Amino acid sequence: MDLATVVGFVGAFGIVTAAIVTGGSFLIFVNVPSILIVIGGTLFVVAMKFSLPQFLSAVKVAMKAFMFQSTPREELIKKCVELADVARKSGGVLGLQEVKVEDPFMQKGIDLLVDGFDREIVEMTLSQEMNLTVARHDTGKKIFTSMADAAPAMGMIGTLVGLVQMLSSMDDPASIGPSMAVALLTTLYGAMMANMFAGPVADKLSIRSEEEQTNKALIIDAVLGINQGLNPRVIEDMLQNYMPSAERKKADDAA
Repeated sequence: MDLATVVGFVGAFGIVTAAIVTGGSFLIFVNVPSILIVIGGTLFVVAMKFSLPQFLSAVKVAMKAFMFQSTPREELIKKCVELADVARKSGGVLGLQEVKVEDPFMQKGIDLLVDGFDREIVEMTLSQEMNLTVARHDTGKKIFTSMADAAPAMGMIGTLVGLVQMLSSMDDPASIGPSMAVALLTTLYGAMMANMFAGPVADKLSIRSEEEQTNKALIIDAVLGINQGLNPRVIEDMLQNYMPSAERKKADDAA
């Protein structure tokens, strides 16, 4: 679980809820027509922009922001160096058949080496999978970016609906209050949905995509290095370039 995402999500809604509760009744901020306009309208507008399978995958994609944790890069480097050392000591990549690899992408690369595929085939296959993964993540990011764009617009539409209802019934004071509530609450709901959910999820998915792309690029370089029979130390030095400069310095000092 991504603790930062969960804490940020719960904290943001918790603060707003606390402000509402301490300022009066919570129920006055609940308006069914406003909810329908903002949430329902936003979902339908976003559905128009994507195919049905892409739209329905939004929930699964969103879980990556809350639940997914990429493998720490230093662990990947350590495992790659370990594999390179096994291949070097066993006299070739066939010695990697019995090595347990938890990362599915790394395992696929090792399987390609063990099966004897050429370097070009290995690189093309792994690069293609990496690019397709990035494309899927990009679609998920676009879905939530579209939600962040549409929610305030639907809030504004709801505000206009409420104002029209209010102005058309000025002769009935009892109807002014509910119409005004729709006008104001739709704006509030739209702002909350865009800035406290859809926008942050889109940004977190972008970060997740970059992390996964970098990790896969690291694995591709490691697999190709093992295929070339490079010294494990050379592979480790090469892979350290994927680490932040401060982390590389710590690794060099430790070595």
